[in-house]
Amino acid sequence: MTKKIAIGGDHAGFEYKAKMISKLESLGYEVKDFGPFSDASVDYPDYVHPLSLALEAGEYDLGIVICGSGNGVAITANKHQGIRAALCWNEELAALSRQHNNANVLALPARFISYELAEKLAETFLTTEFEGGRHQNRVSKIACS
Repeated sequence: MTKKIAIGGDHAGFEYKAKMISKLESLGYEVKDFGPFSDASVDYPDYVHPLSLALEAGEYDLGIVICGSGNGVAITANKHQGIRAALCWNEELAALSRQHNNANVLALPARFISYELAEKLAETFLTTEFEGGRHQNRVSKIACS
């Protein structure tokens, strides 16, 4: 089954997002772009909240959010009870975020990593499975509701 990916961010992540969409589609993923749709200055919550709501509703399997530092998009996504966004800057973190934390959103810092690394992180994140087991108990305790 084709994984459905939600992607969004802000103006600082626009260039990476555009390239990432093409790459993911070439790998067979179905990708929904939540914006922004240019590199003009925008407020990332305007794009990350709709993405997070759609992911929580089960419309997408996983999400990728990209901004300059990765922090703003991660913080915004994590305001949603059903989201576990992980800010990653190396492949081990991307893998562990899925294996141990069952992260469902990858946050990327476009101003601090190369596009090539961002692509590797996304591929690692999207192909790594949650290990469950002892980690499930911990993940079950994350939500506040």
